[in-house]
Amino acid sequence: MNSKPATKIRRGSAPLVKRRATKRTAGPRRKAAGGSWSRGRADGYREGINDGNYFGECNAVIAKIPKDHSPRIDLKVLYVTSGKGFPYSPLDEGVIQALSEVVTARHVVSPNANAVAAARQIRPDLVLVLEGMEFSPEHIRAIRAEGIPTAIWFTDDPYYSDLTPRLAAHYDYVFTQDVGCVDFYRKLGHSSVHHMPLAAHPVVYRPLPIAPNYRKDVSFIGSAFWNRVHFMDQVSGALARKRVLISGWWWQRLKSYRKLASQINTKAWMGPLETARHYFGSKIVINIHRSATDDSWNSNRRRIPAQSVNPRTFEIAACGAFQLTDIRSDLSTMYRPGEEIVTYDSPHDFVEKMNHYLTHERERKNISLRGLRRTLLEHTYPKRLRAIFKIIFPHKFVPLAEPEYVDLEQMMPKHVELEKEVQIPEGEPDGTEVPAGKEEGGYA
Repeated sequence: MNSKPATKIRRGSAPLVKRRATKRTAGPRRKAAGGSWSRGRADGYREGINDGNYFGECNAVIAKIPKDHSPRIDLKVLYVTSGKGFPYSPLDEGVIQALSEVVTARHVVSPNANAVAAARQIRPDLVLVLEGMEFSPEHIRAIRAEGIPTAIWFTDDPYYSDLTPRLAAHYDYVFTQDVGCVDFYRKLGHSSVHHMPLAAHPVVYRPLPIAPNYRKDVSFIGSAFWNRVHFMDQVSGALARKRVLISGWWWQRLKSYRKLASQINTKAWMGPLETARHYFGSKIVINIHRSATDDSWNSNRRRIPAQSVNPRTFEIAACGAFQLTDIRSDLSTMYRPGEEIVTYDSPHDFVEKMNHYLTHERERKNISLRGLRRTLLEHTYPKRLRAIFKIIFPHKFVPLAEPEYVDLEQMMPKHVELEKEVQIPEGEPDGTEVPAGKEEGGYA
């Protein structure tokens, strides 16, 4: 007769109780969390694939841009930087890089260096100064006394038009980024004044692979001048319902600051590469030009109106980003509104167009791709410098062949429609457990 061995129980221990195995079921809260995570994960796949496809489309456009095989111009240029740091240093970097591509020799000094001694030693064909506020007119007079031509490229007209005339008078050539200031300087007696817009620096401002935290519906990067504050307050209700990034100085001025505070970064000025990532990651990038009549910051007592676009216009477009901008009278000479860029004329118009383009992805991307192409063909610093040198040294200028126009619709790669369900790869977690994670932070 078989019998089970007796269970040994140690003295002082509790008796062993055999429990029946039960199936563990998730409660309603756990199921809801798992479902939300699954949906978020599927949305992440969709957005990631969309980003990758569009990044490829941008690079297909870039690859079709005709290469510039023009020889370097036989010039020796001494370039004096703005000396101001952010936000001017990216402009300096763009000009310095372009000079290395366009002329046979370029030398760079800061406005605080002994530029006069450098000019006497180097004997350049031209001294080119950017902005010029930090560069003493006495240095320019001494350089001109050596028989060396000088040129200044103003970057902030007409905002400081009370100050710039005293600088312009000391240079042989004046270039202004605002077309409305050409006659202003000429009427003051300067004989050689020319409109020269700023540009994009595609080495930095370009389509870039991005992490998920860069994906936004709408973004604006720039200082909170009062006209921008008033505009943002009027559209804050529409923005509060979107994934938004607002970054720059002084945004605490907003009346609606508390409504948007979680989406505003006021800690520091954003660097160019980080800015480019946010541009590419945003479905819509807002461009709000500063007001020419804001006495709290400007020096423009003559109330000269601003007519030309800011450098942000070119930089946003160079990133392959969709740009929704206010209107400047000179804009249509740079881009075709409605085809390469989109404008708004009021807060109400902005909200309507924002909502339209957020829900019409293909239309939005096609406009962005056309803007990218136009920028790389016409609005880069090498193009601008060649235009400057053609004015000053026409006998040395080698004209560029006009690029053949290519229909952008024909050169676009086939895109993948991802409006429907995204299939999650096999072997991945099924979403029943929600992993702990941390919120991705913005930039400083």
